Amino acid sequence: MKRFKAFTLIELLVVIAIIALLLAILMPALQRVKKQARAVTCLANLGQWGLMFSMYCDENDGNFFTGEVNGTRSGVGSGEFWRETMRPLTKDYTEKLWLCPQAVKPLPAGGIPQGDWSYTAWQVAGDIGSYGLNGWMLNIAASRQSGNRNNGWGRTPAEWHWGTPHVKGSNNVPVFTGSWWVDSWPRENDQPPSTGAGPADTPNSNEMNRVCVDRHDSFVNAVFADWSVRKIGLKELWTLKWSRGYNIAGPWTLAGGVSQDNWPEWMRHYKDY
Repeated sequence: MKRFKAFTLIELLVVIAIIALLLAILMPALQRVKKQARAVTCLANLGQWGLMFSMYCDENDGNFFTGEVNGTRSGVGSGEFWRETMRPLTKDYTEKLWLCPQAVKPLPAGGIPQGDWSYTAWQVAGDIGSYGLNGWMLNIAASRQSGNRNNGWGRTPAEWHWGTPHVKGSNNVPVFTGSWWVDSWPRENDQPPSTGAGPADTPNSNEMNRVCVDRHDSFVNAVFADWSVRKIGLKELWTLKWSRGYNIAGPWTLAGGVSQDNWPEWMRHYKDY
């Protein structure tokens, strides 16, 4: 009678060990590929937003939002001025367009994230998103409600607001970026977040914190006023022309004399700009 040779226990254990070793080698590579794919999808999302912002400006004499809805700020808050204004242009797109694939879970009740802020989306009035508008893009001069021509939601001076994408150096003017809040008005003196887990929100102070989020391994993505899309190094954020009055050689740039030791420990090994 013919006998079949079976695997011994030792042989099975060796095979299992080899498979486990291969998985241990391959898993980090697979994770990197997944992260790269999410970053590419994020850039594609922002490219679509750039197209829609361009359409809006073309339909409004080349100008951006006023910061109002139907000529008033009454009952308008938390970025509603751009969310409601852009909703008709986004209706044909999937809700995923509002979300960076690296940050799809909204803040839980109480506003405290379960883990890292970088991977947290905002949730406002039924909208969930992980991108935010550069508030300095507002067209304050066109606001109609009495008194609104003086500032953009408390951010002054009014003349720092761009109002339009048709400006010199538009390829360095951020319009829409990865963010853990709906909008921000960054200034050159804004401090970086003290930890990579995320900052406490301080409206009208250190609002660079809202966009200094480590979404893509020391980078965050953005669409610019020339409608180009690219990734930005976290330290590079301080070199962008956020407003008309923003100094791109401010204290948090190499040109402004920043040293590696000035940065929070979690950012020190990132590329300097």
